[in-house]
Order: sequence, then C-alpha cells, then structure tokens
Amino acid sequence: MDDPAPNAFATGRDPNHSAVCATTGILEIMDDTELQGVFAHELGHVKNYDIRVSMIAFALTAVISMIADIILRMTWFRNDDRENNNQVVFILAIVAAIIAPIVATLIQLAVSRSREYLADATGALTTRYPEGLASALEKIEKTGSVLRKQNTATAHLFFTNPLKGHSLANLFSTHPPIQERIRRLRTMESRA
Repeated sequence: MDDPAPNAFATGRDPNHSAVCATTGILEIMDDTELQGVFAHELGHVKNYDIRVSMIAFALTAVISMIADIILRMTWFRNDDRENNNQVVFILAIVAAIIAPIVATLIQLAVSRSREYLADATGALTTRYPEGLASALEKIEKTGSVLRKQNTATAHLFFTNPLKGHSLANLFSTHPPIQERIRRLRTMESRA
C-alpha cells in the first residue's frame, strides 16, 4: 500500500482466503527482524480468525443498536391511557436507546483490543523473538502510524491505530496502547 505511514493489516474470512498488506512506509523503516515480527503478528490475526471474530462483534453491536431503536419507536408510537406508566416506559426506552449502542461499542472495542494482544503473542511465539515485534512497535510509536487516507471502518484491521486523535479518542480506539503492547512482549521475552 503506497503510504508513508508505517503500518500493515490482514484481512480475510479464513486462512485459505486471506491477505496481508504492508505500507511502503513500514517497509522503509523496519529491519528484517522487525518486519518478521509485524508479519507474524498479522498472520496471527489470520490464524486466530480475528477478522471473523471482529465481524461477529460488529454484527452484535448493530443488532443491539437496532433493538434499542425498535424499543424506542414502539414506546414513542404506543397509545395507552396509562399516562404515568407511559412516561416511565418512555424515559427508560430513551435511556436504553442511548446507552445500549455505547455499551455494545465498548464491548466491540474491548474484543478488538484483546485480539491485538493475542496477535502480538501469536507473532512473538511464531518468530520466537518478541523483541523484533517490540522494536517495531517502538519505531512506529516514534514516527506515528497515521495514514494519509483514513477510514474508521477499517481502522481495526491495522497493526497500529491509523487514525488521528489522542486522549479521549484513545478511549474508543480499537488498539491497545503501544507501550502496554511493548511491555507485554518484553515480559514474554524475559520468561523464555
């Protein structure tokens, strides 16, 4: 992928129907052991069926949002003589319609973050050299991984967060903090 930002991603429904892509930026700044770590991480996503898991989490988020919306609409158009009971049900429906999609999204993000840690572990075990992946993450942290053409719908696919934004935006990031990923990888190395 022609982009100066160092990043990579994997996609596909199963190991027989998948692909791994790297940006020109990551190919330029990484040495061989770092690239091996990055590609092993991405192949870990393929091996662990992470794309499928992400699609299921996304579908569940969409279903929860639709159910909350249906409940709100049913309450809105409900004709009933019990005025006080209607108001309580209506308020509860509004609260559910607001909170349910947020909670579902936070669950989806938590699943995505845990799959990143799993792919890191899978990549480190595959190469038997966690330091290569940790070093790659350090380089990316220093240079940044923000792509020129950004898309929130595909951000979860990338090796590191390809979107602009810090602080509050990190709460809703599909990726765990890079420093925590590095710490976990180095802990794996010290146990070996």
